[in-house]
Amino acid sequence: MSVAGPQPPVPIPGARLLFSLDPGVAHLNHGSYGAVPIGVQRTQQRLRDETEANPMRFFNRGLVDRITHARRHLAGFLGADPDGTALIGNVTIGAAIVLQSLRLEPGDEVVGTDHGYGSFALTVDREVRRTGAVRRTLPVPLGATDEEIIEIVRSGIRAGRTKLLMIDQIASSTARLFPTAAIVAVARERGVPVLVDGAHAPGMLPLPVDTIGADFWVGNLHKWGYAPRGTAALVVAPRWRERIEPLAVSWYDDAGFPTRIEWQATLDYTAWLAAPVGLFTLRTLGLERVRSHNAALAAYGQWVIGRALGIAPADLLHPGGPTVAMRLLPLPAGTASTLDDAMELRRRIGDELGAEVAVNAWQGRGWLRLSGQVYNRAEEYEQLAERLPALLAAPS
Repeated sequence: MSVAGPQPPVPIPGARLLFSLDPGVAHLNHGSYGAVPIGVQRTQQRLRDETEANPMRFFNRGLVDRITHARRHLAGFLGADPDGTALIGNVTIGAAIVLQSLRLEPGDEVVGTDHGYGSFALTVDREVRRTGAVRRTLPVPLGATDEEIIEIVRSGIRAGRTKLLMIDQIASSTARLFPTAAIVAVARERGVPVLVDGAHAPGMLPLPVDTIGADFWVGNLHKWGYAPRGTAALVVAPRWRERIEPLAVSWYDDAGFPTRIEWQATLDYTAWLAAPVGLFTLRTLGLERVRSHNAALAAYGQWVIGRALGIAPADLLHPGGPTVAMRLLPLPAGTASTLDDAMELRRRIGDELGAEVAVNAWQGRGWLRLSGQVYNRAEEYEQLAERLPALLAAPS
């Protein structure tokens, strides 16, 4: 007897037409690079045209004020203090800024979990090589409860020695939703500062940044917030703002945080200036409507592909819970168990099946990560479910 699974949500009328994605490809990996609505693309192009029409005027007459205005708009959407928010290119840049500003010393610890994003680990490794500090990783089982995760963190940080705890809000590799506010509270009891990686949070999760209470929070708006790529935010608690330094010093260094971080001379600022149009698009579609649609569609995709792979419904993990628009599927043992193999399988699925997905190697096993977005349709997941088992069974 077949077990009834989740049903796909009703498509949002007209939403698919807002994007310029290739209709011959199933784009099931919004979480990696996002997709920029056509209206946002055109806004950014107009700003680029304005730049090239008179570069002197664009850069020298009011640009800082325009960036500030865009930042205030984006910070309001995030639920963050605009004066404690700096616009940056992506979350890894934000992590590098924080780590550099901490001025680590030999023996200091930077602690994270094994769900952390790879470029964050590389950034920490570079900083510990420079300073003599140490990176420690806390293993967190994929099926751990929130209470278990909190206890793992409580036992893993050390007052006076742990100089930074880095925790995901939603983990990229596993789509795990972490109890960030509770973790921050535990770390505060020990006097340990926390950096929250909220790369996937803006536009997907309703939790206002300021309610998390982290010392540092970084998040991308070019994923689920429909902003142009290269739009992210670094939010810093008041007691740290004077210590935060840019990776490269530029002309507004004396202006303090956040302008000293944002102003990087001839950087292309058009992504930041166009980003509010992405939020306007999201609100026009209906923010809660989009969130519930995307989460439901990802759940349906996980179920239909999991069934095709012979995964029992009880074994379908959804560590992000019902509000997260990304879902995880375990691949057969020995498949994509290394980074190189995962990248190769992702390429094969894209080239041979016409579907773009995320494939990650985590804890010695390959995992398929699916996203749901307003431009996706149930039949895209169904078609992948029909064809993926044969590809996995065929020799590479």
